[in-house]
Amino acid sequence: MTFKPSTIQQGLTKALALSTCLAFGLTANAQENSDAESQGLEKITVTSQKRVENLNEVPVAVSVLREAQINSAFAANIEGLQALVPSVSFRKGNTTRNSAITVRGIGTISFSIAAEPSVSTVVDNVVLGRSGQAFVDLYDLERIEVLRGPQGTLFGKNASAGVVNMVSKRPTDTFEGMFEATLMEDNEYRLKGKVSGALNDNVNGSLTFLKSQFDGYIENVFNNQTTNGYDKEGVRAMLDVDAGNDTDILFIFESVKSNDNCCADLELAPSGRHNSEASPNSSGPGDLDLDQRFVDHDFETRTIDEHTAFSIQVDKELGDHTLTSITAYRSWSNTEFREGDFTSTAGDAPFPVFGVPFQLHDIGPQEWDQISQELRIASPVGGAFDYQAGFFWWNQQSERNFTRDASCQNNNGQFPAAIGAYLENTLGVANPTDAQINDFIASEGLSCNANDIVSATAFMETEFKNWALFADAKYHINDDLRLLFGARYTQDDISFKHNRRSNDQYSRTGVGVRAFGTDFDGSTDESNTSIKFGGQYDISDESMVYATYSQGYKGPAFNVFYNMSEKDTLPIGPEESDAYEIGYKYATSDLIFNVAAFRTDIDGFQANNPELLDGVFITRLTNAGSVTTEGIELDFMWQATDNFLLTGGLSSVDAVVDQFRCPVGLDTCDGNSGADLPFSPDLKYSLTGEYVMEMDDMDVFFNTSYVYTDDINAGGPGTDANPGDVTFLPDYALINASVAFSFDDDAYRVSLIAKNLTDEKFVTTYSGDNFRYQIPRDADRHFGVQLRVNF
Repeated sequence: MTFKPSTIQQGLTKALALSTCLAFGLTANAQENSDAESQGLEKITVTSQKRVENLNEVPVAVSVLREAQINSAFAANIEGLQALVPSVSFRKGNTTRNSAITVRGIGTISFSIAAEPSVSTVVDNVVLGRSGQAFVDLYDLERIEVLRGPQGTLFGKNASAGVVNMVSKRPTDTFEGMFEATLMEDNEYRLKGKVSGALNDNVNGSLTFLKSQFDGYIENVFNNQTTNGYDKEGVRAMLDVDAGNDTDILFIFESVKSNDNCCADLELAPSGRHNSEASPNSSGPGDLDLDQRFVDHDFETRTIDEHTAFSIQVDKELGDHTLTSITAYRSWSNTEFREGDFTSTAGDAPFPVFGVPFQLHDIGPQEWDQISQELRIASPVGGAFDYQAGFFWWNQQSERNFTRDASCQNNNGQFPAAIGAYLENTLGVANPTDAQINDFIASEGLSCNANDIVSATAFMETEFKNWALFADAKYHINDDLRLLFGARYTQDDISFKHNRRSNDQYSRTGVGVRAFGTDFDGSTDESNTSIKFGGQYDISDESMVYATYSQGYKGPAFNVFYNMSEKDTLPIGPEESDAYEIGYKYATSDLIFNVAAFRTDIDGFQANNPELLDGVFITRLTNAGSVTTEGIELDFMWQATDNFLLTGGLSSVDAVVDQFRCPVGLDTCDGNSGADLPFSPDLKYSLTGEYVMEMDDMDVFFNTSYVYTDDINAGGPGTDANPGDVTFLPDYALINASVAFSFDDDAYRVSLIAKNLTDEKFVTTYSGDNFRYQIPRDADRHFGVQLRVNF
């Protein structure tokens, strides 16, 4: 692990300076309130073990973002919150379906529609088939829990690296409401509203809406319009029904629509494809122009999302046990429009590629439909033996078609070969000669240049079937010592179909467009039994230690993508892990402190490997080998005084490839053992302070956060990245701040918002081709204001 003293020292100096400013007010206020009784920390409850429990009694490494922390971050989506959980990293793609979460350096980054994530995303007890379904927006959340490490016993196969558990606020039994308007620079606004209360003696309801829009922060010099913005709207309705006979039923309906011209890849190093205002101030690959905010695109990268969800949760008391049933349906429509040549002049020249820039434009709509059923029984707590047992069933089907329009390609004689095939298969010319092929090309006036645009469409279909039996138990040996047990049996079935056909009359090959058609299908099934074993010991009333061994499992997959070939039809084996964790938790009325040390060994790691195919870099999903992630994490919450709260966390992770397995049939393979896993910073930490100044007519909230992220290897697994390499993303530190003025017991609150106070420039994703990168909105300093009304 390499520490960066200069960056860390500078960051800590800034953070300490801000803390010192708060400390002056803190000292004065502490004197004023010396006789007041300490308020202490509120009790933090979680459902990370599918029970409502105190955070510091749960023998799992859990990070919790409470409603107040989520609101104070002023984040538009989960990308803006991941900075507050040091163990989590976010890999941004051109679309929500291609973005991914990693926990402790482990995550699945794949374009395949027949692969699942390693980090499970759960919203109101419903497992999402794809994490991107939760990336649209955040609203009306009570908390976000991040469970670190394999959580297969209770959460199943999608949780081999961890779980992001998002919990919405339930309807209240008294009438209340909220309206919130956030205005940021560059014509960005977010509106949220909610009403909640009792509809009658037995039914409570709530209705929440959101509407947000942003023009973007990247300028397209081709049309002088901004891009990388969004346009979202959504509604969530909840009914909490007391059905009598100790039965509670929760209905949730949600509909969210999003039309985002996001996220265009920026040219941070010279591409050599054009010369315009969007050309970077850079000397070559690896020298990144972090001030670059221009693109020159004649085809807009855009994502259109439409998400509909409905779930019914029934909780019924059966004696001293609780029976829970969760039935859910979710539909997700996702259409991506992608600029793939990254210039406005590509595809114009009547000359062959690759002597001139080529055109490559993609359009890919996809539909996901999933239905799930979970049924579990839970014993009462407090006895000698606490347990849960359950059954889970899940089915997901998806359909996708993907069309690529690209310049004709003839660098290896593909053009005459395509015409020869046309003469033979369509016109019935047996074994056409070169002369016949050339005569036909001349007579038809055909060519194969950059301005000859050809296309092909792939039609893909997948189905996932999964069912499981699980149990989780805790045996109390005495008042202080408990044994932990867990097991899950999982059965997976996955199938796919893939057909690709040319839309060109002569089936000419294009850049990234294969001429031959496909008619592939396949299926595979796997079963797995995963276990958990451990112990938990109460050192005192305030502290406890735990140690666990757990197994993780991620189901099989296929590499189903646009240019799928015969070698991709082989199934990709499961990803299995063995995890060891020891943790310590301490909690008093004014301090919560948690620390965990861990090691996870993963075999059959499912990962993308870069490969050059038809002049375009692609990533091929494979079982890349065995990897290890180990390290230490800590987080704390300290109520220093009634008016000053300090929270923070640190993650020191070493996630490396133990043994790289070069996949059979892969054209290029440069992996090596000992290299870092992608998107896994060795060090990440955050510190947030909030100070409340109480006045006669109002309260003033000062909030400041400092987040440091170490450098990142953004290449494939088994590859190294050093300063100056194209896959090396430098470390960075962010300081965010806000001042909020609260009136009438927080009935009205006005917040002044400052993001990235020091205007730190950074990059979060390397997209390929030695020049394409993603720079987030928060890489520029910007300001805003928020009005919140509670009634």
